[in-house]
Amino acid sequence: MFVSALKNFARRVCSIEERSKKIQEALGRIEERQLRDLPAADIQGAEFRVFSQWGEDGILQHLLRHIPVSKKIFVEFGVETYTESNTRFLLINDNWAGLVIDGSPENVDYIKKDEIYWRYNLKVETAFITRDNINDLIRRNGISGEIGLLSVDIDGNDYWVWEAIDSILPSIVVVEYNSRFGPERAVTVPYDPRFFRTTAHYSNIYYGASLAALCLLGKRKGYSFVGCNTAGNNAFFVRSELRSAGLPELTPAKGFVQLQFRESRDASGKLALLTGDQESTVLDTLPLTEVR
Repeated sequence: MFVSALKNFARRVCSIEERSKKIQEALGRIEERQLRDLPAADIQGAEFRVFSQWGEDGILQHLLRHIPVSKKIFVEFGVETYTESNTRFLLINDNWAGLVIDGSPENVDYIKKDEIYWRYNLKVETAFITRDNINDLIRRNGISGEIGLLSVDIDGNDYWVWEAIDSILPSIVVVEYNSRFGPERAVTVPYDPRFFRTTAHYSNIYYGASLAALCLLGKRKGYSFVGCNTAGNNAFFVRSELRSAGLPELTPAKGFVQLQFRESRDASGKLALLTGDQESTVLDTLPLTEVR
């Protein structure tokens, strides 16, 4: 009796979760339709969240209305279990195909057990990403040349890995930046193939690159910076030859958004909730590479 009741309860829970996902997806489609008349330049006004951490789902839908994409293919890394990501809505709502990479075998196993793994054209790879292996990881999954989107969020060597990528030519690139470095400094953490944010410094705020550093790199690679999300952690770039006149290229100072959430830790691993000035004091003691 007990086992049977437990199984029935589990089925009901699964059914509720499935219905919740369907509602979530439907609301995303409604929001996307409601925002279609926004001016191209208003990327922050287009924000909405279905599976992204912040408003990236809406921004990407908005940019794709104004940027021609020849291949609906994405590459995203640093996805954890892929329940929260920048590309999942593209996969489900727009039937894109793509590759996701994460360094945790447990996370990759979770993704492979998710129904999206067989319902959609999704490839998944287990790897700790470095600038030396990223192109091989992409190529061995059958992806090269022009693609629609690259999403970079590895909380560390983001600058160095994007710099190294030459196997693909995305129409749009989303890269996490560390706003604690401010709008003017062009800096990144020094390259370390073993860099891991939580062990690099206990504060958990020493990682990644400044917006200005990423804008300089984007310019070298043929991309225009078009804005950040309102949470102040993701920057959006489009291939310069694809950018429409209504989507202006911004300077780092013009497009910079200060981080809105607090995630600093103390030496025991507890949330420290440091102020911006206190965070700057911590970062000033740590090594950075100037890339200007």
